[in-house]
Amino acid sequence: MQNQQGVKLEFVALMAAMMSIVALSIDALLPALPDIGASLNVVDTNDNQLLITMIFLGLGFGQLLLGPLSDSFGRKPIVYIGFLLFAIATMICVTTKSFEIMIMGRVLQGIGLSAPRTMAISIVRDSYDGDYMAKILSIVVMVFILVPVIAPTLGQFLLNFYNWESIFYVNLLFGLLVILWFWQRQPETLVVEKRIPFTPNLFINGTLEFLKYKDAVAFTLVSGFITGSFMVYLSTSQQIFEQQYDLKEEFPYIFASLAIFVGLATFLNSRLVMRFGMWKIAYVGVISYVLISVLYVFLFINGNNPSIGVLLTFFALQFFAIGFLFGNLRALAMQPLGHIAGIGAAINGFVSTVMAVPIANYIGSFVKDSVLPLFIGFSIFGFLSLVIFLGLKRIRG
Repeated sequence: MQNQQGVKLEFVALMAAMMSIVALSIDALLPALPDIGASLNVVDTNDNQLLITMIFLGLGFGQLLLGPLSDSFGRKPIVYIGFLLFAIATMICVTTKSFEIMIMGRVLQGIGLSAPRTMAISIVRDSYDGDYMAKILSIVVMVFILVPVIAPTLGQFLLNFYNWESIFYVNLLFGLLVILWFWQRQPETLVVEKRIPFTPNLFINGTLEFLKYKDAVAFTLVSGFITGSFMVYLSTSQQIFEQQYDLKEEFPYIFASLAIFVGLATFLNSRLVMRFGMWKIAYVGVISYVLISVLYVFLFINGNNPSIGVLLTFFALQFFAIGFLFGNLRALAMQPLGHIAGIGAAINGFVSTVMAVPIANYIGSFVKDSVLPLFIGFSIFGFLSLVIFLGLKRIRG
């Protein structure tokens, strides 16, 4: 453990870059959804949301497979296998003429990308623990947030001068550069002595061990609720700003501006978590998440969209609250799982993601001519998260 050795900037940057491959593959594609749908003869534009949500399905199942394997074979080999799958899936996406095959390619992309995403968290857990781990994860997320800030603008640029396929090629090139950096500069963090021998029961035994820790289970469920409601925004943001508000040209800049509020909150979290603790900050974050969304629902229950300025204010406040949740929730879930960090991160990621995908698909189907269903989703799943926090608080006394 490196709790007393400070933060190595290259380590943080590399972990953030590994997670950023996922963000770039999702966010850079947002401006291109109508073009891809038109190219592949999609009739219902709501179906374009699947290009975003289904990659998360792959992420969930990929973590479940690759995470436990990393506890037996080490972190680095799994990252290489994942990137190979991602490269194959990318070529499927750019060569197909079928929307159904494209969806399959996005799922396979998610499976491949689950390796660098999960291994980044496992490597952080191998190296740090406690509130200091939450601090490191907050810094990683803060750097990682830079990708959603620039990704839609990059996607729009490539769309203007080339075509939607070029977005996939740029994602692949970025991933290759990150993997080469990882290969050259990141040592293996799971030493042979600490590896779990591979057996057919590895996953079953790991799951049973995971279930022993009520905090890990509880915070994994909260992650699923928050991720699911936030995923609705990711999958519908292009529709909301381009179709409901007629802001096609401004969309990349709006998306980037809102992402900055998540980054600002994660930065503040990295400065405050050692003082107040990740539990207390996450608890306040969930309360804020609920209050902001409930206020929107109360004010605009008639379904009429507010002015763009009012909407952006609510989104900014909502995402500021989220910035205090993502890193802390993952750290809280992982804290008791240091001895099974690989499978722990895998189960945490799998459960939260598999919960999030149907939540996003269901709520997203109602976001057609009003933003209200999105905030109703925020309210419901924020409230469920708060109930879990209150239950844990009561148990703790």
